[in-house]
Amino acid sequence: MTTLLHGRPPAVFDPPGDAIQTSPLIPGSTALESVPEGSADAIMIYAPPGVLERRHTLALALRALKPGGRLDVMAPKDKGGSRLKKELEAFGVEIGETAKAHHRRCVVIRPQTVAGLDAAIEAGAPRLVPGLDAWSQPGVFAWDRIDAGTLLLAQALPPLKGAGADLGCGYGALATVVLRSPAVTALRLIDLDRRAVEAARKNVDDPRASFDWADARTVEATADLDFVVMNPPFHDGGAEDRRLGQAFIRQAAAMLGKGGVLWLVANRHLPYEADIAAAFKRFQPIADQGGYKVIEAVK
Repeated sequence: MTTLLHGRPPAVFDPPGDAIQTSPLIPGSTALESVPEGSADAIMIYAPPGVLERRHTLALALRALKPGGRLDVMAPKDKGGSRLKKELEAFGVEIGETAKAHHRRCVVIRPQTVAGLDAAIEAGAPRLVPGLDAWSQPGVFAWDRIDAGTLLLAQALPPLKGAGADLGCGYGALATVVLRSPAVTALRLIDLDRRAVEAARKNVDDPRASFDWADARTVEATADLDFVVMNPPFHDGGAEDRRLGQAFIRQAAAMLGKGGVLWLVANRHLPYEADIAAAFKRFQPIADQGGYKVIEAVK
């Protein structure tokens, strides 16, 4: 039996041990988009909160299922779970629904024909975003705009030089600014989201750039980079988790050589200064605007 697992389900979801992982947020996973039509016996999804991304994922799953195959979908009630049943009904399928621990779970047995799959898949597919002049996709961080923090960091950056890394590169907005400096010899773009990395490959057309679908917190740290730039995440599953940014700061310090420089932007309320002081020789605030702060730190 071919079973696909999409997302990071909690323990109550109890996925089978031989399931094929298809989450774009788990490096090395199979892309759900590439699963042949009508090839899966069962699919379990922990649904994403974004409307376009969620409907896109549901449509891909229904397309991948065999007629008679089973789809299990779960989401928190306040992050799309309350709309799951209605969204699935739009595909013309019958749904069984249960509620438990602030989540909604829907079960679908795929009929022979399903309506509206192509439209939902297209609505959540990669595209060249009008006005942004960049490729992106629903589900990627700040997918259809330049994030205000990233913009502030881009405006504060001096011309950099040497080899560096962009941790949590997104679709490449900050990398394009970094690579304007002819003194930059190499830039490694790293992101946990496969879709972001694929978009960045299209947006950053520069032989000095390399791309990694990886967890920036666990990549090999060679202590030889000249600079690191980053707008680290601070949410995990929708809840604030300052440990994410703290781990990014430690990783940046480990990747930099002596005298290497970290350029970081973060929400003003996040208390990263103690972590920076512990990992770097010195640091200074560079900008503070619109609820964001930019910090330069030297190893």
